[in-house]
Amino acid sequence: QVQLEESGGGLVQAGDSLRLSCAPSTFSSYAMGWFRQAPGKEREFVAAISRIGGSTIYADSVKGRFTISRDNAKNTVLLQMNSLKPEDTAVYYCAARLAGVAKNVGDYSYWGQGSQVTVSS
Repeated sequence: QVQLEESGGGLVQAGDSLRLSCAPSTFSSYAMGWFRQAPGKEREFVAAISRIGGSTIYADSVKGRFTISRDNAKNTVLLQMNSLKPEDTAVYYCAARLAGVAKNVGDYSYWGQGSQVTVSS
């Protein structure tokens, strides 16, 4: 059983940057992903990183603006979000799976409680 806890959300203006952190209770065996869910919308994939960080994938909507990384020594996965847009407003979730990177919600077994990110125009 993996417990995930997100931190770093908040209210920012368009064009600002924000960094989300996720601290799993166990870490090195899992690929990690970030997803988000806006009000009235389905949860969607944002980014994912492999167990040792050698492989990353991104949603087209965030490619070039967001960067996912992990520090296995510190048991932390980060999502650096730059050039934020109002459409990035959502609850952001950290997720873990015992396999390679994946984009589907159903591919992940463990989820955090979410962190609110609000981008004002």
